[in-house]
Amino acid sequence: MAFPIFALAYGFLTTFILTSLSRNRREARPDTPVLSLIGHGLMAASATGGCLALSAAAWASLAA
Repeated sequence: MAFPIFALAYGFLTTFILTSLSRNRREARPDTPVLSLIGHGLMAASATGGCLALSAAAWASLAA
């Protein structure tokens, strides 16, 4: 039950942050430090999640 709620919140947050960052670039405005920090945090969380998913798949294929 918690995973779908987390995935939905992560999707909404990611959409909001990426839309805000691209709008700032389009309008040639500087990004706020908090927006950049959250964007980098989401990028790190996505990369970590991808690495964990790949390692779980590799571990499962070795165990089979």
